[in-house]
Amino acid sequence: MEILPAIDLKNGEVVRLVEGDYNNKTTYFTDPLEILDFFIESGSKYLHVVDLDGASDGETVNFKTIEKIIKKCDLFVEVGGGIRSEDTIRKYLDIGVKRTILGTIAVENTKFLEDMINKYQNHIAVSIDSRDRMIAIKGWKEIKKEDSVEFCKQIDDMGIDTIIYTDISKDGKLSGTNLDIYKELREKISCNIIASGGVTYKDEIKKLKDMGINGAIVGKAIYEKKIDLKHIIEIAK
Repeated sequence: MEILPAIDLKNGEVVRLVEGDYNNKTTYFTDPLEILDFFIESGSKYLHVVDLDGASDGETVNFKTIEKIIKKCDLFVEVGGGIRSEDTIRKYLDIGVKRTILGTIAVENTKFLEDMINKYQNHIAVSIDSRDRMIAIKGWKEIKKEDSVEFCKQIDDMGIDTIIYTDISKDGKLSGTNLDIYKELREKISCNIIASGGVTYKDEIKKLKDMGINGAIVGKAIYEKKIDLKHIIEIAK
């Protein structure tokens, strides 16, 4: 199992939101390279980056900042937020991003998703963000009346390599993640699953690993020093 420390970008700064609320924001670093060095020193091999402006507006607002991150490290970097066209996928892959994450476009245009899976294979992941099991899109501002687990099964059948699943109600609260939903997902789908949203405690890492989850994204718990990154990387191994 892999640990993916998270950098969420808004206007080039490293921030964290609570339940995806853009008005409930904490800024941790004005320059993401400050925290990047810490991640590397702690033994990180992976990095999860989200363009929050892009997620909301569908534009690659933080592209230059992400390019700076890529140039500074040799981590496996995955990027999401506002990726809604093949041109944007290609643009990110061309600067060294290893995996591009589709969210809104994957839900709204499954034909496009299937085409991108076939063309780019393991360079594509899908982020399923859920509120009360319903799928949230467009920076979590719009809810689709579609069961999130059923949609995961649908895209698993398409051949998706990786699904990143977030329970929005847990995100940014430092109160733990939704272990039950990951257990259900692992029983129902065969692709890689990355847990996201509220991962706070080291025992959660062990439980996720034991149930066969492939990765966990950890953000606010690292920034607030609720969890030791180096230690959970060792647990995950």
